[in-house]
Amino acid sequence: MVYLKIKRLIDIILSSLGLIILSPVFIIIIIAIKLDSKGPVLFKQKRVGIHKSHFHILKFRTMRIDTPKDTPTHLLENPDQWITKVGKFLRKTSLDELPQIINIFKGEMSIIGPRPALWNQYNLIAERDKNGANDVPVGLTGLAQINGRDELEIDVKARLDGEYAKKIGFMMDVRCFCVTVISVLRIEGVVEGGTGTIKADKESVKQ
Repeated sequence: MVYLKIKRLIDIILSSLGLIILSPVFIIIIIAIKLDSKGPVLFKQKRVGIHKSHFHILKFRTMRIDTPKDTPTHLLENPDQWITKVGKFLRKTSLDELPQIINIFKGEMSIIGPRPALWNQYNLIAERDKNGANDVPVGLTGLAQINGRDELEIDVKARLDGEYAKKIGFMMDVRCFCVTVISVLRIEGVVEGGTGTIKADKESVKQ
């Protein structure tokens, strides 16, 4: 698909600009994390990319270093006990996702696409297979994120990811990007310790 080549070029240009423009923000966050808790600044986690390939996603560390590994936050018992003070702010504002600009620059992710699943989120991966969503570049944000984010049940999320895969194009990406910016500013759809409050038959999910 011709658009995928254009999409990659856009990713390279915007991620390069992002790394340059946001470098002061990166520095401030790095200092805050180091002052707040012991451990590395960046958090690496094995995720599933396009065609179910694996890569290590980058985030600013928001949790204690003794947090159980490879466990989604919503599956942790009392997740708040594992999140650091700075981490709570970073997660609410989505600033913890900024290092993924590096993943985008490297070509492991795109700006827009289905959010990369954990390598052991077999249900989500299987549902995406059914909906054809594993064969497009994963992204920083996507159609599922602008329709509920952490509140979506797995089958709803996979269906929306599949819809994105079918309708992938410049205008779809612009729409997802613009709505994401608004959602982040409003701090919408972030649910610590829970997921799936929006049911598969709920009519409020945008199409």
